[in-house]
Amino acid sequence: QVQLVESGGGLVQAGGSLRLSCAASGLTFSSVMGWFRQAPGKEREFVARTIWGGSSTSYADSVKGRFTISRDNGKNTVFLQMNSLKPEDTAVYYCAAKRSGSSGYAYWGPGTQVTVSS
Repeated sequence: QVQLVESGGGLVQAGGSLRLSCAASGLTFSSVMGWFRQAPGKEREFVARTIWGGSSTSYADSVKGRFTISRDNGKNTVFLQMNSLKPEDTAVYYCAAKRSGSSGYAYWGPGTQVTVSS
């Protein structure tokens, strides 16, 4: 059974940094890990993804050059380093996972709040 738990959210001033962590269990080697976010009144949106065990990554245009997704395979943890944060980055951030080759993310964490003040 796949379980995901996020941590590392909080309140930060614009221009600051945060690092989110996602502790994962029950994943196979070929799983895809993603970060998504949902701001109040808006739909959930893709932020970044990486392939567990591989080096491929992709990012939403809105976070390219500011956010970095990485993983520690030994600790079964995926990270999202967020730099140069903006007020519009304020959202609940979710970690998600899917089996390689699946169309949608089947597994989600409960989310962690990130608030960026201006």
